[in-house]
This record gives sequence, C-alpha cells and structure tokens, in this order.
Amino acid sequence: MLSSPELPVCIYAEPPILIPPSSSTPNETLYLSNLDDQKFLRFSIKYLYLFKKSVSIDILKKSLSRILVDYYPLAGRLRKSRQDDEDDDHKLEVECNGEGAVFVEAFMDLCADEFLRFSDKPNRSWRKLLYRVEAQSFLDIAPLVVQVTNLRCGGMILCTAISHCLCDGIGTSQFLHAWAHITTNHTGKLPITPSHSRHVLKPQQINYEITLTNPGFTKNTLFNNDIISQHFRSQPLVPSSLTFTASHVSHLKRQCSPMLKCTTFEIVASHTWRAWVKSLDLSPALHVKLLFSVNIRKRLEPEMPQGYYGNGFVLACAETTVKELVSANLNNAVKLVQRAKACVTDEYARSVVNILEDKTVKTDLSASLVISQWSKLGLEDVDFGQGKPLHMGPITADIYCLFLPVIGDFHAVRVLVSMPESVVNKFEYYMNAFSGWEVNEEADANKRLESQEFT
Repeated sequence: MLSSPELPVCIYAEPPILIPPSSSTPNETLYLSNLDDQKFLRFSIKYLYLFKKSVSIDILKKSLSRILVDYYPLAGRLRKSRQDDEDDDHKLEVECNGEGAVFVEAFMDLCADEFLRFSDKPNRSWRKLLYRVEAQSFLDIAPLVVQVTNLRCGGMILCTAISHCLCDGIGTSQFLHAWAHITTNHTGKLPITPSHSRHVLKPQQINYEITLTNPGFTKNTLFNNDIISQHFRSQPLVPSSLTFTASHVSHLKRQCSPMLKCTTFEIVASHTWRAWVKSLDLSPALHVKLLFSVNIRKRLEPEMPQGYYGNGFVLACAETTVKELVSANLNNAVKLVQRAKACVTDEYARSVVNILEDKTVKTDLSASLVISQWSKLGLEDVDFGQGKPLHMGPITADIYCLFLPVIGDFHAVRVLVSMPESVVNKFEYYMNAFSGWEVNEEADANKRLESQEFT
C-alpha cells in the first residue's frame, strides 16, 4: 500500500519509439498564426489520465498511428521559419514530415486506488509518468509525446505532452477524443474533421491597433521581474487544491447583487483572484491583474471553421488596485472580469494578432494571476474503450491557476495553483472562509486587520 504521495520507480519495458502516421500524409510546411507562435506558449500541455482498466498497448499504438493521418502536424517537427535567424524571437512553423510521435511503454508497482488517495495535489514524483525527451531546445521535442504506464492492479496511467504551439485546450481535447474514438471505432468516421489552416488568423492590412497602454502586453524585456514574481521565486511553492461544488458556487453568487448574472467561471475566478491577492500581503496601491483565456472561435466574423484545433483564444485582462479589489465586495470583482471578457470582440482579437507581428511585444505577466480553464472542455470524458477516467488533471502544479473538472460532477470545479510555502495556508483560508466553515475569532481579527489596512 502506498503510504506517501511519492510514486515508486517507473520501469520502462522498451526504449521510446516513434509512431508515424499509418498512411501517407501531406509533406508540407504548416504556417503558425501569431497566436500559436507566442513565446508565452512555447511549452507542452501535459495531461494525466488514470484508468481503472488498461487498454492493449498494440491497440493504442495502432489507433495513434491511424489518428496521426488526420492530425498529421502532430507527427511533424517545429522549426524556425527563417533558418538564418539566430535570436530568440524567430517565428516558428511546422515541418509536416511524418516523423512521428514519441511513444513509451512503462510499468509501475502501484494500484489505481493508491494513486487516487493522493491525486488532488501533484508532486515532483509524478514527472516520471511522462518520458522526458532529452533535447537541446523546445524545437527538438516532438509535438506529441505519449507514455502509457501499466499498473499492478490492471489499470493504466496515460500521460500526453502536446505542443501548445499547435493546440490550445479545446484543440487538445478535440485530438484526444478523436484518438479515443478511433481506438473504439476502428473504421469509424471522426465526429469532427480537423481544420489545419491557420491562415484565418493571419494579420490583416486593416489598421487594427492595440496600444501598449493595454495591461495585457509590454515591450519591457524584464516584464516578469516584478515584486510578486520575486516573492514566488524566494521560497518553495506548494500546490493548493480546492473543490467548489454547485452549492459552493451558488453561495458565492448570493454574495453578489441579485441583478448581477454571472457564470460559474466568472464568480470562481473573481473569488480566487481576491483570495490570491489577499494572501500575498501586497501594497494597497499596487496594480494587480487577472489574465484568463477567452475562446474567439465564435467571436470572429466570420466564425472560425469547425474543427479548428490551433490556438483560438486571446487573454482577457481585468485590472485594478489591491485596495479596490480587496476592500470592495465580490460583486465588484465579478464586474471587472465580465468587462474584460466583453472587450474580446472580433476587432480586439484581430488587433492582438496584428500587434504580435512585433516579436518584441510580450504578454505582460507582471503582478498577474493567470487562470486557464480546463473544466468545460470535456477532457474528463475521454474513453479509450475501458471506461472514462478515474482521474484527469495536470502532471505538475504551477503558479498558473487551473480550473479542473471534477470526475462525476459536471457542475463542480477544482481550483489548482501553487503558492509560496509561507502563504499557502492563508490562501486556502481565504478561499474557504466564504462558506462559513471558518468563522471564528481569528477570522474576525483578520477582517479588522483588512479594514485598517485598506481604508
């Protein structure tokens, strides 16, 4: 029986192999849009799935090879579009050469139930569940890396790393569902045909301008060297995981004006932002931001084609001072989030695409909480033929906040974020205090302290 969150050694049955498409695919260069090509996205989205029953390795290899015919760019390789450009701001493209995805088979002396006991908070030992490709740079890593780890109980853990330059969250979910569909319907037609062309997001000659007074962007190369970043780098980070049920969400909404209608994302994001800021003991005059992704597939005119699996989002930015965020009620924070979301129009999205032509422009992450929404993408419904997962989530926790699905409860959301060790308990206190679970003298004292600090 596993007695701690530390996972046992991972035993590799064979060296990693490449899984190419099962039939010929276009030998071409895939243009990446400016949204794909942001330096901010030059990493892989890493998913972990725990299944009660394993699927045959040979079947998974065969179906992966088959689905890579449809999603052939994932079998290619990233490269610089200008080979003579040696600086860090080069534009990327995909060489669709059919080289293949990296596939690794492994075994771990572990049962699914044992993993589930500690599954709410990732730790460093989980990294052994995804093969680390030794490479000189991000460009040398295949866009798709898969590790299947069979467990002692007959279950399996499936981990994938999918290049964020090729797919966003919606795109990765679309691909994983397509792979699962082919696994269970060997000759079946895909429910969604992938759309590969990124030219729908090419910069336009129309003068869509976005000024650098917009808090979402900066030309400052030291944009991440702010007081909050320094605070996070000064001590170990500890993952925090909190689940909000439908009842919790309703309780939060009742704290707002009855006239203010808001979504689950808007209310939980606003509450998380306030708790995050409160826990860090920041100067009341400091400007803080909440950055969150907004899907633009249906916000453009005309709408983007169905099946578009590239990066079809821009970051919305809510901004205010620490004092205004913390001293005002939750209603105010929700309005800030809603206004930021409403700003993401066709014109705004295309202006972002245009400004990103300037490779010195970066997403400004200073004094910012970044939230990524995984909870409404259908990721928890992926089924390779032996049932839906017992657990779905990231392999690691980060300072970027994830809203995760809760298996078996569509209306719940799990908030996962890493916080500095010295403040993680305070963050969780503020996240939980709304429920009335922690109403005591300490809570009253904290409220009095806040009223003195922010008045």
